[in-house]
Amino acid sequence: MSKRQHAKYKLDRRVGENIWGRPKSPVNSRQSRPGQHGARRNAKLSDFGLQLMAKQKLKGFYGDITEKQFRRTYDEAARRRGNTAELLVGLLESRLDAFVYRSKFMPTIFSSRQFVNHGHVMVNGVKANIPSMLLKPGDVVQVRERSRNMALLIEAIGSGERDIPDYIEVDVKAMTATFVRMPGFSEIPYAARMEPNLVVEYYSS
Repeated sequence: MSKRQHAKYKLDRRVGENIWGRPKSPVNSRQSRPGQHGARRNAKLSDFGLQLMAKQKLKGFYGDITEKQFRRTYDEAARRRGNTAELLVGLLESRLDAFVYRSKFMPTIFSSRQFVNHGHVMVNGVKANIPSMLLKPGDVVQVRERSRNMALLIEAIGSGERDIPDYIEVDVKAMTATFVRMPGFSEIPYAARMEPNLVVEYYSS
């Protein structure tokens, strides 16, 4: 098992939830936290602890985002007019790697990041290899022709594990996905409970 796989499952166990809804997550059979003392009863978290947990859970969901990147996304959401919590998750869903994952071109957010890094997609006809690139409504992401026979891609598209959300339109035959609009929080199909309002409280306190 890879190092990333260990880290991914450790996050699931630390927060006590199946963050990505994966069938192999250890919390499906064991709810305790990682480590030899994981079976002990968890202490009640303070307000700060709840905010920190909410931040770690939301940041962890989007894969290998650094704290600096995540904070920059929050700052952009806070700068814009509107509900900061809604804008935060909308911007996170606008990331190219998250979009590839939601479009079911890859089975996990981690493989989506690698897929983009290796130059397998184009945005509006131009090769794109920056996972953190933010898409705008109307942008079209296409899998490059030379990459369309990848086993992981074919497996992901055929999987019934996830549904494609309404803010994305996918043409499987053309291997394209269109970013229809920036989603609201209620539209985003998180497998675990996310609380972006607590993330806003964490950064604004």
